[in-house]
Order: sequence, then structure tokens, then C-alpha cells
Amino acid sequence: MAEVAKAVALIDLALRACTAYDRPDAATRLTAAKESLADPVLHVVVAGEFKQGKSSLVNALVGATVCTVDDDVATAVPTYVRHGAKPEAALLYEPGRREPIPVTDVRRYVLEGGAGGVNGDRVSGVEVRIPRKILAGGLVLVDTPGVGGLGSPHAAASLAAVSMADAVLFVTGAAQELTRSEVDFLQRARSLCPVVACVVTKTDFYPAWRRIRELNERHLAAHCPMPLMPVSSTLRSRAVKANDTALNAESGFTHLVAFLTEKIGASAVDRLAGEASAEVLALCEQLDGRFQAERAALADPEAAARVVRELTGVKERVESLKSAAAKWNQTLSDGVTDLTSDVDHDLRARVRVVIAEADTAIEEGDPADTWAEMEAWLQSRMADELLANYELLRDRATDLGVRVGDHFHEASTMIMRRPSVTDPTPLATVADFQHKIDLERMKLTKQAMVALKSAYGGALMFIILGSLVGVSLGPIGIGIGLVMGHRGLRDEKKRQVTKRRAEARNAIRRYCDEVSFVAGKDSRDTLRRVQRQLRDHYSGLAEELNKANTQALNSAAEAAKRTQADREKRLKDVDAELARVQQLRQRAQAVAK
Repeated sequence: MAEVAKAVALIDLALRACTAYDRPDAATRLTAAKESLADPVLHVVVAGEFKQGKSSLVNALVGATVCTVDDDVATAVPTYVRHGAKPEAALLYEPGRREPIPVTDVRRYVLEGGAGGVNGDRVSGVEVRIPRKILAGGLVLVDTPGVGGLGSPHAAASLAAVSMADAVLFVTGAAQELTRSEVDFLQRARSLCPVVACVVTKTDFYPAWRRIRELNERHLAAHCPMPLMPVSSTLRSRAVKANDTALNAESGFTHLVAFLTEKIGASAVDRLAGEASAEVLALCEQLDGRFQAERAALADPEAAARVVRELTGVKERVESLKSAAAKWNQTLSDGVTDLTSDVDHDLRARVRVVIAEADTAIEEGDPADTWAEMEAWLQSRMADELLANYELLRDRATDLGVRVGDHFHEASTMIMRRPSVTDPTPLATVADFQHKIDLERMKLTKQAMVALKSAYGGALMFIILGSLVGVSLGPIGIGIGLVMGHRGLRDEKKRQVTKRRAEARNAIRRYCDEVSFVAGKDSRDTLRRVQRQLRDHYSGLAEELNKANTQALNSAAEAAKRTQADREKRLKDVDAELARVQQLRQRAQAVAK
């Protein structure tokens, strides 16, 4: 908090400089930076397999029952726990809509099979606010769903949340060592988020937890090195109620809280303070250039004309940055066009792979037996592929922002942050999807009728042939009828299986087409939003550079017209202004360290 206070004081000083030097354009960005410092948000995602103690861990951390814990039913929607002046809760909808609810009703919406939103709208999450010291610094704990485990669509949703988080706490129980799927999830989470830690829960319930910790440490060291902390949520809750320091230390939460506050919280404060100091340093560069140009013209009247010419040339270059033909604008336009094509091609390729895998699975079984599992698998695979597609979009959009920023090397400290890309995994859920597959097998009565029809037809055919040649088949005709009936029944079953497979393939293609249609629209909208963000940011930056250069040019031009006495007097004032700018720069550099 001391670092935040220093950064806020620095921005306040810079805002006074903006007023004194007539720079309202720069004041806009500084005000935004100050607002970020005043209300920092630090998302910590709590992820892991279902029934591993994620909700209990969050409850133990904040010392209150805010996340629903149930032995039989798993969490179905994310729960966001953040600081508030008083306990309150709200339902979250897409995009950004909130609906207040009583805190006592949270359980109805969080658990699997819980109540839906108003008018049947899908609830995307539940937010709970409580007054707790650990949350006061902007910490937001996100209890992610665990329905279906890491192989379900919720795994992709958890990874999407991880990619937008500041840190991740991966929860695994002390009942067994890390599984292959858990290690795979951790490896991917580590590539998406800079800070990941593994928490082993339920140490009070399993006496061999130390052995499990040793095994997990080996797995992590071999595949994805990260901190590992064993804890007991039960002991922590008892320690909080009894205010027992020794019991709290035994629970293991002392190290976990220290990790959250010192490792994660400190990194967030450093990042915000660094961004604030970068904004101030950028202002200092512009002010320094203005006064240095004026000083050069005042100190050497003969060089004033040269300074004015140089600044005029700079003015033309800066003004060209505002035009549609500017190189940065062309880079942005071409980059978004190329990225749109690449993202669309990547999505189509991924969908083709999913369809091919589904076709193979359908050919190996009967949809009447496997469709329920196939449906869940299909949604999970599509959610995972959508997430991978959006990771490509996000990374490429970030690279595009950096390339555009290269054209503003004069303002390298003001390059835009990573563009915002939302969670794509809900797009894998198609409302009211009808597979239109007749999954009902033939009943015994229908099988009997098919067999009888085939037997009767076959026997009748041979009896007629026999009568034509003057041969009476007698009992042989009955045997022939039975063989023909069995064959007819087998062929009918085969025909129905083939029909179900064809219907299943068509259903899968319809589903994939629907998801591709929605995801394609969403990705194009996202890219257009990224393009507008980058365009507006760098257009504003060009305006700032133009303003700074215009002020420098006007000051240099006025300096050339001054008398010797006026120049000497003004020179002292300019030196004083440069000293003030230098002091502001030094304070900004101190905050950035």
C-alpha cells in the first residue's frame, strides 16, 4: 500500500504539471492510471478436479462461508469473492449485466442443477462481497466449477479463466498423488498465467499426506516447477473461530496467505506503480523536449531559425501519424485482415479434426449405446478447440499491438497493454440443440414381426418354386423360413444402425456448424474491438505528440523574436522549468524501481 501511495502522489504531481503546462490530453491517461491505483483488481483463480476442496479453501482463506460446499453436488458456475463494505451478492450475466440477490440464495445458483437466472437467462457467475482484510487490497478469489472433472467442458472454461487471471491456485487432494490429467492441466495453466501454485488440501484427513507431498514435488519438478503448499481448510476454520495462532500455523495457511499477499499482491502493486511511472515519464519526455527547444533558441539567437526548421519538420512527421495513410495505420489494418483470415482458417481446421474423430468413434459403435457420452465428449472437445483458437487470436493480437507500437518509438513507454479477449468456451453450448437421431432400438414385438415377415416371404417363395417343379418341400420349407427370418432380422438391425450412424454424423456436423458460426462471429467482433482499441490509443498518442511539438515550436518561434533582455529573463524561467521536470522524472524513476 505504501508503493501505491507513492504512485498516487506522483500522479497527482504530474496532473498539476498538466494543468500548469496546458496538457489536458496527457491528464486523461494519468487520471485513468490513478483510477486503476485507487481500485486495483487482482484475480486469483482457484482451479482443480471436482471434490478436491476448492470451495472449502476459499472459505478458509476469507474466514467465512461464502462458497457453497456440498458432499454430493459439485459447483456449476464460478463464484467471485471480493471485498465489500457489507455482505452482498449478485448474479452475473453476459455481457456485464448484474442482478442483486440475497446472500442466503447463493447456494441455489452455484450448485449443479441449481436455479437459472431471470427469464431463463444463463447465469455466468455469482459475485459475493464481504468485508475482509485479505480482500481489501483488490484480491478477487474465483472458485471455478468442477463438474465433470478436467476432461469436461468446464476444464476449458477453467483454462479460459486462467488465461485472464493474475495468479492460479491449483487444488489437489491429499488422497492421491497428481494424476496425468492434473499435470497436463498444470502445464497448460503455467503457459497461460505467469504465477501458478499447487495446493494440497485435506491434510487433516489423510495421515500419509507427507508422502503424497513428496510424490507431487517430484512430479512438479519434472514437468512444471512451481510452489507446492499442503493445507487443511478444517484446521484453518477452527483456528479463525478460536483465534488460535498455533493451530493456524499447523493448518498451513500461513504460507498460503503470505504467498498471496507477498508474491501475488506485491507483483500487482509493482505492475500498477510501474505503469503509473511510465505514464509520468512519457509526460516528462514531452515537456523536456518543449523546454529544451525553447532554451536552445534563447541561448543562441542565430540557431533559433534552425531549431524552428527542425521542429517544423517534426511537426509534419507527427501530423502524418494521424492520417489514414500512416504506416502504423496500414500495419494495423493489414494485420487485422490477415489475423481474421488466419483465425478463421485455424478454427475450420480444428473443427474438421473434431468431426473426423467423431466419425471414427461413431463407426466403432452404435449411437443408441454411445450418444450420451458422445454428446458430452463433443462439447468438451469443441470448448477445448475454441480456447486454443482464442489463444491464437490473443497472442497474435498482442504481437500486432507491439508492431504498431514500434512506429511510436518516441513514446515507447506508452505502448498499449495486451488487448482484451474474452472467454470463448460458453460458445460451445448450443441452446435447444436437437440431434434428431432415432436412438430407440427395435422392441421385441417389432423384431418378431420383421422375422416373421422375412420367414413367411422366404418360405412362400420356396414353396411356390417347389410347386412349379412338382416338388413338395414339407418341413424343409419351415427351416428355410426360419433361416430367411433370421437373415431378414439381422439385415434390418444393420440398416437401423447404419441409419443412426448417418443421423449422428449429421447431428455432429450441424452442431459444429452452429458453434463455428457463433464463434466465427465472436472472433471477428473481438478483432474489430481490438482494432478500434489500438486505433483510438495510437490516434490519441499522435494527438499528444502533435500537441507537445506544437508547444515546442511556438515557444521556439517566440524566443527568436525576443530582445536580449527578455531572452536572458526567460532563459532563467526555462531553466527553472527544466529543473522541475527533472525532479518529476526522478520521482517517477524512484517509483518504477
